[in-house]
Amino acid sequence: MRALFPGSFDPVTQGHQDILRRAALLFDEVVVCVMFNANKTGRFPVKERLDRLRAAATDLSNVTVDSHTGGLLVDYCSRVGIDVVIRGVRSVTDLDYETPMARMNHELAGVETFFIAADPALAHISSTLVTTVSRQDLL
Repeated sequence: MRALFPGSFDPVTQGHQDILRRAALLFDEVVVCVMFNANKTGRFPVKERLDRLRAAATDLSNVTVDSHTGGLLVDYCSRVGIDVVIRGVRSVTDLDYETPMARMNHELAGVETFFIAADPALAHISSTLVTTVSRQDLL
């Protein structure tokens, strides 16, 4: 079975890498896809995010990397023949945010969502937090 791991990956974090590795053990193929989110301003160019994802997946033979800049996630799933979406969740807040989208994806296109709980050692990490800390002068 093929699965899609979508996200902005801006930047790619250890948490993303952990979810990707765990998903690669569960599915025949995982497509990790940089998605365009009109509600977010990208910090890193899409090409750089794709390169970082490819580097993170070099030892995962069943992982491919792609991007999607137009239309809904279910449009991409329909176009490439994927019926399962993987979402990492760090907290109840993440689950509350993801659940309505999962229901809508199922209603629109029959796409199921597979939630993977974050590793507790990495659950505090978010792309926003990584970017905020990296911008600070820590000296």
